[in-house]
Amino acid sequence: MRIGSVKRPERVAVIGAGVLGAGVGWNLSRHGAKVVFIDAGRPGEGATNWSFSWVNASNKTARKSYFDLNVASMAAYRELARTIGPDSWWYPHGHLRWADDPAAEAKLLETAELLADWDYRVEEYTGAEVRRRFEPALTLPGEAPVVFYPDEAWVHGRHLVGRLVGQAVASGADLRSGTEVRGIGTDADGSIRTVALSDGSCLDVDIVVNAAGPSASHVAGLIGRHLPMRQEPGVVTRIGCDQVPVHRAMHAPHIEIRPDGDASVVLHSREIDALIDTGEDPAELARLLHASARHVVPELGNSRIAQTRVADRPIPADGFPSVGAVPSVPGYYEAVSHSGITLGPVIGRLLASEILSGKRDEMLADFRPERFPL
Repeated sequence: MRIGSVKRPERVAVIGAGVLGAGVGWNLSRHGAKVVFIDAGRPGEGATNWSFSWVNASNKTARKSYFDLNVASMAAYRELARTIGPDSWWYPHGHLRWADDPAAEAKLLETAELLADWDYRVEEYTGAEVRRRFEPALTLPGEAPVVFYPDEAWVHGRHLVGRLVGQAVASGADLRSGTEVRGIGTDADGSIRTVALSDGSCLDVDIVVNAAGPSASHVAGLIGRHLPMRQEPGVVTRIGCDQVPVHRAMHAPHIEIRPDGDASVVLHSREIDALIDTGEDPAELARLLHASARHVVPELGNSRIAQTRVADRPIPADGFPSVGAVPSVPGYYEAVSHSGITLGPVIGRLLASEILSGKRDEMLADFRPERFPL
């Protein structure tokens, strides 16, 4: 959507400088808005840094409109890489997936067939072909069917956020890191007017964008809004390697593995996430992840656990994004979603356009905040 030439908002407070907040703020700033990023920590170091960071639509088939939104964001990533440069954050090397039991394998191939019908690029190989063509360090049965999604990618979220926020600041945006939002003030008509910060300052603003990730429900509460969120923590472990033995993101049985730059690998597993509720020690969760990864990539046996974090996921109650204006509070917008890494570029572009032009894009029709009443 082309952003129109309407009067610019005087100042926009973007609460949360993760991948969604950075994307919205960068798009607003480059179109002339005065942006202030507010983050309780440092840009990109919250949920964005503790994500599997896999850019995809193959895992988003529950609703066609959601799939389409993710496909649009994959295209937006390619455009973003051309605009800001791809170095250090963009790794478009595809994604591999395979299973180890007949039921899971049948589901995998059924999903691949559905995606192909939706014109999503899918390729199928045997395990032996995957080792020969893509990933020689893997251990997997030679005849096992493996699905390859060539248009998928992984992103170094912290580097991407740093690039976007850095460019916005260079264009005149302000960054208030290490600062929490304590209050949001409104006029008599209910419209946004001020943001009070934990450092004692108070900012005059016209617009607030709630991109606070796991804290989004708390921020919504500051304007009297109930934003229901799921409680689904996940554990991510970084493994330090002298030489990274894999080249792309992959879903192996029981474990997800991807590179994380030149000297580490990221591990995640929904099966291990399920143990968080039992109170299992994060160090033990990391050991379980490492053990699962060694079964798939034996070279990781010589690696070391470098960092582990149990992080809350920013998931609205129905599992889908909450993006756009809340009409009952003029000037208040939400950008809250699971899969923020995949959706960052498209949400950033569409929400900035909505803020600046007042026009609501149909691509967000199923994901409007008003489906959660005040």
